[in-house]
Amino acid sequence: MKSTYFFKSILAVAFLALASCKASIDTIVPNKGNADFSRYIAIGNSLTSGYADGGLYLDGQKNSFPEMLAAQMKSVGGGSFATPFFTDAQANGSGYVKLTGFNPNGTPIIATETSNLAIRGQVAMPGFGNVTLYTKYAGEINNYGVPGIKLMQVNYAPYGNLNGYFERLLPGNAGSNNTTYLDFVTAKPYTFFSMWLGNNDILGYASSGGAGDVPTPKADFTALYNATVNKLVAKGAKGVVATIPDVTKTPYFNTVTLTSLLAAVRATAAGAAVTTLYIKTGANVTRAATTADLFTLTLSSANVIGVPNAGIPYGLHPLNPIETKWVLDKDEVLLVNDYVNAYNTTIKSVAAAKGLALMDAFEMLKEYSATDANGKTIGKAVNGAMVSSSFITGNLFSLDGVHLTPMGYAITANAFIKAINTTYKSSIPTVDVTKYRGVKFP
Repeated sequence: MKSTYFFKSILAVAFLALASCKASIDTIVPNKGNADFSRYIAIGNSLTSGYADGGLYLDGQKNSFPEMLAAQMKSVGGGSFATPFFTDAQANGSGYVKLTGFNPNGTPIIATETSNLAIRGQVAMPGFGNVTLYTKYAGEINNYGVPGIKLMQVNYAPYGNLNGYFERLLPGNAGSNNTTYLDFVTAKPYTFFSMWLGNNDILGYASSGGAGDVPTPKADFTALYNATVNKLVAKGAKGVVATIPDVTKTPYFNTVTLTSLLAAVRATAAGAAVTTLYIKTGANVTRAATTADLFTLTLSSANVIGVPNAGIPYGLHPLNPIETKWVLDKDEVLLVNDYVNAYNTTIKSVAAAKGLALMDAFEMLKEYSATDANGKTIGKAVNGAMVSSSFITGNLFSLDGVHLTPMGYAITANAFIKAINTTYKSSIPTVDVTKYRGVKFP
């Protein structure tokens, strides 16, 4: 055999092989699987409502994860989806904070938006203080997200009088409402639900430095979660539930640090030699702060560090320590983590027992808190862009340091979609995260 013929033959075979195994692009055909998405309802708190930047406002509502999820469900038989939007004239809702610039030292300048609000007044509720009331909404509802609601309050009849966000959805005015949240959301038939409740059962305690709230007892949480899910699935609806994120990994607790506070103090002439800050712990003990103690984001805007009281500078001397409301001390951090883990164990157990999809928000958001060898937060690549839990620059969390940006909610919506598709053999298309913004710059 001639070598020339041999090589030509080899080339011919190679081209045939390439032609027979050329790359193909698989097109995913939307399919509902074994779930019915014709009437989807979203049950939850602020994270469900689209709350962001310390408030509930129209832009945040339009970029809630249930709005995104419902839009994707339309390709697999999903029906119309109604969110109780504020009007364009009152688009700023409750008011919120916005970034207006940066100081020469690089710290952000954050202002409060107070125009075009949907606040109709306040009412005093004996034993509970003043309740802010918002312009009433009287249309169809699928997104039942109510900022502030705890799992332990879903069956509390007077709750519609105590939470202005819930009160605006009810027909009666504050003082006359006795419909429980769970009865309200289940009053009309539904075929599919998402439930993200439980965050506030620990968040209030954590965000107040352990000073303003108490965690829901673990046994109570378990009983309430089981009872709530039992009612939601009682008529055959399927759904997805979500775990509770690790609040101690949010920017709210990782922006103002012992290192940054000491650096700011040392930059002043009077504090050049300062090496220690002092805190008052939840156990009413004054001691030197450590890197295991977490300072709240709100401490940065309080401008109290070093301010003298009777000649003693705040936080720089054990006789005038940083108050517990500004710091989650290391023992309180352990307590928060213990409760979050216990709550999540319950959520996972109930999801498995009822055959529900599970969106593990704890693990999902933890991915964006990844750090390098030097402890710097690097986050995770999303469509070629790095997204992290860093305050402002990370684009995942909004300016309140706890709630998400539209981009963060889009990432969350995709996590819900993945969980639903896995459990119900559906093929709901994912959200294009690149269409949604991170932190809004001036």
